[in-house]
Amino acid sequence: MEHELVKVIDKKGKKAFVNFPHDLYADDPNYVPEIFMGQMDILDEKKYPFFKYGTTELWLAYRDGKIVGRIASIDNTNYNQHFKSTTGFFGFFDCINDRDVAHSLLDKAKDYANHRGFNKIIGPTNYSTNETAGTLIDGFHEPPKVMMTYNAPYYKELLESFGLGKEMDLYAYLLPVESVSKKSLRLADAFEQRLERKGITIRKFKKKDIIKEAEGMMNIYNKSWEDNWGFVPFTEAEFNFLRNDLKMLVDENFTFIAEHEGNMVGFGLTLPDINEVLIKNKRGKLFPFGIFRLLFGKKKTNWVRVIALGVLPEYRKMGIEAIFFAKNIAEAKRRKISGGEASWVLESNTEMVNAAERMNGIRYKTYRLFSKEI
Repeated sequence: MEHELVKVIDKKGKKAFVNFPHDLYADDPNYVPEIFMGQMDILDEKKYPFFKYGTTELWLAYRDGKIVGRIASIDNTNYNQHFKSTTGFFGFFDCINDRDVAHSLLDKAKDYANHRGFNKIIGPTNYSTNETAGTLIDGFHEPPKVMMTYNAPYYKELLESFGLGKEMDLYAYLLPVESVSKKSLRLADAFEQRLERKGITIRKFKKKDIIKEAEGMMNIYNKSWEDNWGFVPFTEAEFNFLRNDLKMLVDENFTFIAEHEGNMVGFGLTLPDINEVLIKNKRGKLFPFGIFRLLFGKKKTNWVRVIALGVLPEYRKMGIEAIFFAKNIAEAKRRKISGGEASWVLESNTEMVNAAERMNGIRYKTYRLFSKEI
């Protein structure tokens, strides 16, 4: 059947772009709608910090007047400068199970990259690995945790049929409180005592000092992740935007800071799984009642997500990460929470993979970034 591609050029088009997944997954019990206002903000060239250095084109595919697919073609200048590469990206990819539609959309991303002299495309990333990224290829049996992606099982075949292959896998580990290694928890206690003798202490995040705390976290994130595949340093504007976004969600009892002589050397950021609340919000609308569900529901979630662990290189292999995990588990037990998800973990990050597996973590979801030479 024939279809046409339409470039998104105005607010009306962006609304249609944001709303398409709600229709695509209307009958899927595991789909969690993204917050509408948040999605509109990250597509807004005047609001979202990415657009201070990057550019995009948004496209919608129509058939018989109905949207059947979407994609964003992305030029991430900071990525290419950081890696001295010529790579284009695609993101926000959603599509019906139709190769012709998928290939037409992916051709737009390829053409966008070609016109800029790039020799490769990678995706999906929205807009970089600092944001939501990856196509779910394994673990479709339950909804995603907060700030993780979701898609139908047929996406893998659609992307591969275009000639895209595996670039990198991202793992999600489930850590149920009941099955976490007790030995690992005992070791964490010993690590903490040893660190204290060296002047390294672990404390809770101070929400009242969120600006200062966030500055320290950005510094550690950029230094501790710089050797990871796909890493792009956060700009100050990007981290400030994220800070404002997370301010409402951060739980002091699940977020920890490591300090040495008063200086931050590591952090562990864990968030309540607000997707347990958002899954009930039709089409991602927070008003008039969704905002109350979110505010009250975030304290009653059954799961949390370990969203980021960062420790300065010179302080690694001292047990700081293990202590963060152990304190999360202790708090989860206290609240009678089922457990946490550690995600995402690069398949190439053997240190974190081994840490999750030592805790008896269950690798229960895999997300894939695809690439193609062009």
